[in-house]
Amino acid sequence: MSHTKDAWVSQRAYSLWESEGRPDGRGESHWAQALKEFEQLELTKASPDGNDLIEKLKAAGRLMRVYDEGPPAKDDLQLKAAR
Repeated sequence: MSHTKDAWVSQRAYSLWESEGRPDGRGESHWAQALKEFEQLELTKASPDGNDLIEKLKAAGRLMRVYDEGPPAKDDLQLKAAR
């Protein structure tokens, strides 16, 4: 685990522990939840130009439409707005 990841997970687990009233014996579950949250955040990271996010969305089948010829024409937008 990198130092940054470890520090983030540790701080988040501590925050979870505090938010639950500092219960005894819940350290492992707080750590596991914090680790899961960190991993979810890592999955949402994008490159500065967004290309890696586009590729992830394509791979997941969640990218609905890509305009190779540019954005939709003004008439197309008006037609969609009228629907």
